[in-house]
Amino acid sequence: MRRRDFIKKSAGAGMVAGAAFSIGGFKSFRAVKENDKYDMVAVMGGNPDAMFDLGIQELGGIGTFVRKGQTVVVKPNIGWDVIPELAANTNPLLVKRIIEHCLKAGTKDVYVFDHTIDNGVNCYKNSGIEKAAKSAGAKVVPAISEKYFQEVEIPGGIKLKKTKVHELILEADVFINVPVLKDHNSTRMTCCLKNMMGVVWDRGFWHANNLNQCIVDYALFHKKPALNIIDCYNVLVKHGPQGVSKADVVQMKSQIITTDWVAGDTAASKMLGVETSRIEYIPMAHKLGLGNMEIDQLNIKRIKM
Repeated sequence: MRRRDFIKKSAGAGMVAGAAFSIGGFKSFRAVKENDKYDMVAVMGGNPDAMFDLGIQELGGIGTFVRKGQTVVVKPNIGWDVIPELAANTNPLLVKRIIEHCLKAGTKDVYVFDHTIDNGVNCYKNSGIEKAAKSAGAKVVPAISEKYFQEVEIPGGIKLKKTKVHELILEADVFINVPVLKDHNSTRMTCCLKNMMGVVWDRGFWHANNLNQCIVDYALFHKKPALNIIDCYNVLVKHGPQGVSKADVVQMKSQIITTDWVAGDTAASKMLGVETSRIEYIPMAHKLGLGNMEIDQLNIKRIKM
């Protein structure tokens, strides 16, 4: 049975926690040199917050990426008005723990937002992210009005030559990207690169003008994430990006942390069981030098809890 078929069958049967870790490609992630700086950390077997604690430590701690007095944007996926168990949004426990690490490192302010698909107030509430973020000390800000977005140029963009970006992305010192890995009916997968659709206002333009090209065009913009933290705890493996029921979800109990969003998306595609070359924006971004999809060349730390 092919890996993709196995995932689909297992999802429908209510796959047990952690089983997808081995079939989705994590065992193929080759750790190259134990003592060198890691390009990526892959963690499995724990809760989202505990996995982040271990993973970020292997990259030198959050203080490697944020500094005392800085303002930080933590950008999860909060696009859908569904509960956390349906896995259409980033897990709130992970969002909370990232914020706690940032504030403990002495950052001045941590902001959380997303330009949602469903009603923004409901998405923030029912995803559990607003409550989790506020309890950790973050400021949860709206993105429901065009007034929060500023037009910027995209040098080198083919389809996307300009776009309106949320003002906090432009003003913050550090930007941390926290996508949830899931199936997507338009691009086969959504993760690091595609999560940028939640920082722009004119998302409809992307869908109408070669979505994959617009995703790559936006990646040319100079305000890039300092860190990408991929939530693979509960993974929506079919009927994405919103899902239909818990039968669409596989509990993988995994997490990927990397500074390279192309590498992150490549690793995520292996977790999802989709051939990376079929997710068009990944090889396109690789060819432009926006990251490295040849993850066998990377130094990857794997942790099993």
